Amino acid sequence: MARNHGKDEVLALRAELAAARHFAEQAQLKAYEAEARAARVAAINADLLARNAHLELMNEKLRRDKYGTSSERSRRIREQLEMTFEELEADAAEAEILGQQAALKTSKVAAFERKRQARRDFPADVPREQVVIAAPEQCPCCGSDNLSPLPPTITETLEKVPARHKVIQTVREKVACRHCEKISQPPAPFHVTPRGMFGPHFLASLVFQKYGLHQPLNSQRDRLESEGIPLSLSTLADQIGAVSAATKPLFLLMEAHVLAAERLHGDDTTVPLLAKYKTDIARMWDYVRDDRPFGGPAPPAVVFYYSRNRKGEHPRAHLANYTGILQVDRYAGFNDMFKEGWADKPMTRANCWAHGRRQFFELVDVARQLKRKRDARPIASPLALEALQRIDRIFDIEREINGKTAAERLAVRREHAAPIVSELEGWMREQRNILSRHDPVAKAINYLLNDWQGFTNFLSDGRICLTNNAAEREVRGVARGRKAWLFVGSDRGGERAAMMYSFIGTCRLNDVDPLLWLTDVLARIADLSQSRLHELLPWTWKALREAETIEMAA
Repeated sequence: MARNHGKDEVLALRAELAAARHFAEQAQLKAYEAEARAARVAAINADLLARNAHLELMNEKLRRDKYGTSSERSRRIREQLEMTFEELEADAAEAEILGQQAALKTSKVAAFERKRQARRDFPADVPREQVVIAAPEQCPCCGSDNLSPLPPTITETLEKVPARHKVIQTVREKVACRHCEKISQPPAPFHVTPRGMFGPHFLASLVFQKYGLHQPLNSQRDRLESEGIPLSLSTLADQIGAVSAATKPLFLLMEAHVLAAERLHGDDTTVPLLAKYKTDIARMWDYVRDDRPFGGPAPPAVVFYYSRNRKGEHPRAHLANYTGILQVDRYAGFNDMFKEGWADKPMTRANCWAHGRRQFFELVDVARQLKRKRDARPIASPLALEALQRIDRIFDIEREINGKTAAERLAVRREHAAPIVSELEGWMREQRNILSRHDPVAKAINYLLNDWQGFTNFLSDGRICLTNNAAEREVRGVARGRKAWLFVGSDRGGERAAMMYSFIGTCRLNDVDPLLWLTDVLARIADLSQSRLHELLPWTWKALREAETIEMAA
């Protein structure tokens, strides 16, 4: 009886386990269905926004053609509408692909497919190059070698090669089996974007010129048309959105690498965002991992994030679980991250001495004062000059220890820099007691003394840098681009730009050609498993290519 009773308990436990497994599977399926429905709705909304922007653009063009307006204001309005449509079209393409990926996880929700114009053939005068994929020599179905050739399927893909364009014709041979009458044909090659119209180098060039060289898509469209390749703005914008969706997993790997750093540089810059009545001021944040100043072995990298405003909630969200050293300016939005209760421990704040030095430099920069007001009488403050000379002595010491280990840097700082910093603090407190609180020199002194601990933390940790220049250098590209593309057209457009700036900035930090790297990534990313995706990170990609070169030379 006891044996039967034990057997019944085992059977009951197995039944409960099977029921729990079934319940978990059903819950997972429902979650996939909900995700697919949400992605479908997002794709439909993005498509409607792109259609509306296209109609507004067409309406403006028709109005111009009818009434013949050619004023500067009319031209700028049309260009703004084109850039808005460009961003929204890319949003729609990206949302469509994400919706298709979500729909693959369930069979109950159909993916949303956008209606597009009929595909046009490429101009006949563009050179063609055929890549022939041979048909099987034996029937995959029955193994017979009694095959008869059939007309092949030809897919044309526009690819870009230096200084010229060509159309690559991929010819997939097709055969029919005389024995079993089955038709066999090799599978079509993978294309990173839908319909496979463009090759990886063409797509990489499109992306790099937009985000690396700051050339808007409407300018690229005009250049392509002048070269005999007529492509619509919507077609080019589709490719940008598709590339963003394809490379998102690589960005997540890069993000994890940056946020695992012991020390980060952080900064932000303005990004104009096109709004309904006026241009809003959005933000682009960057976080740089660069361990080279203290001899760290980790490769450098940068990640950018976009936000609609400069509220402190954004950097707090970016660094939600980070507890290392953060090198920043004195923006108040970072303050909560240096207090008790942040994650398991507060971050260590390291202020930028370059910002503090700049306050004094502006008071002795005669050329800058004349540039601001030509009729003004420039004044070089002797107190500001003395402060500059004292701070420059600290910078001289830092130049000598750049690249050494953290322990070596700390030893030199304690021996040589600490006395200078102590003397500077005493001198500044003495001068502040004498000067009026409205005096410009007193304000420059207060900038340092109001958070003196943040400025002197470098004396107790050799990993800390004296400045935040690493982050400031990375946002220069955004500042240069503002003059060309004027604004981002949407929030998703800003997020997409942040991801591409991350790729391009990380390539440059690792001395990698962004165009060459992105071309190889788009050609290989679909063939690599998730476990090998790290091979496409710029520093790993560079090391593998160098190893291949050495092996071939040997």
